[in-house]
Amino acid sequence: MTKIIAHRGASAIAPENTMPAFKKAIEMGCKGIETDVHMTKDGVLVLCHDEKVDRTTDGKGFIKDYTLKELKKLDAGVKFSHEFAGVHIPTLEELLIYLFDKDIYLNIEIKLGGFYYPDIEAKVLELLYKYNYVEKTIISSFNHYSLVEVRKLDSDVKTAILYMEGLYKPWEYAKTVGANMLHPCFEGVNREIIQEAKINKMPITVFTVDERKEIERFISYGVYGIITNYPDRVMTILKNKK
Repeated sequence: MTKIIAHRGASAIAPENTMPAFKKAIEMGCKGIETDVHMTKDGVLVLCHDEKVDRTTDGKGFIKDYTLKELKKLDAGVKFSHEFAGVHIPTLEELLIYLFDKDIYLNIEIKLGGFYYPDIEAKVLELLYKYNYVEKTIISSFNHYSLVEVRKLDSDVKTAILYMEGLYKPWEYAKTVGANMLHPCFEGVNREIIQEAKINKMPITVFTVDERKEIERFISYGVYGIITNYPDRVMTILKNKK
C-alpha cells in the first residue's frame, strides 16, 4: 500500500508546518507527515520551509537571526487565514511530543541552503532518540552532505536523497551517501525508473503530487509513498481502488 505523506502537514487547509496542519492531517486519517527543520539563533530546531519568515509569518528576516523566544512572537497563521491568527512556528520537539503515542510516519527534511546550521544533524538525532521516534522517521535533504553526516552519526535511521531532475541510476548514487530511499520531484521519474529502483531495493517517494490524474498514475506505478498537500484526496483514491 502506498504511504500518504502530508506535505508540511495538511497544508492545503491549514498554515503549512504548524501544529494545526499536522493535527488536521492526522484527523483525516493520514499516517505520514513531512516537515522542514531549521535552527534558531539559540540552537533550537524549528519547523518552517523557508530560511526566512517573511512568506509565512508577519515577521521578516532569517530564522537563524531569531532566538526561539523572539520567533514565538510571530504569527504563523494569519497570512493563511484569520481563522488561524495566533498560531506560532512550532519546534521539532513540540511535534515529537504530540506524535509520541501515535503511529505516524515522520519525514524530516533538513534545510541547508546558503548557510550551514552547526550540528543540526546531531540535534535532530538527539530528539528522535529522546522521544523514541527513530524507527518511524526518515531524514531527507537536498543537501546530500548533510545525509552523509547523518549516516556518520547513526547507522540505524533511514535517509533519503531529495532531487529535482532525472538522475541516471539514482539507486546507485544514493548508496554512495548511505541513503535508503529516493525522494524525487514527481516530474523527474517514470514507471521504468520506479520499477528498477524497486528491483534495486531503493523505494521511491515522489513529491509534491496534488492532481488526481498524477496521484492515480503514481499509485498505479506502485511508488512507496506520495507526498501531497491534499492527503484526503490521495486517501479517497486509494480507498476507491480497493
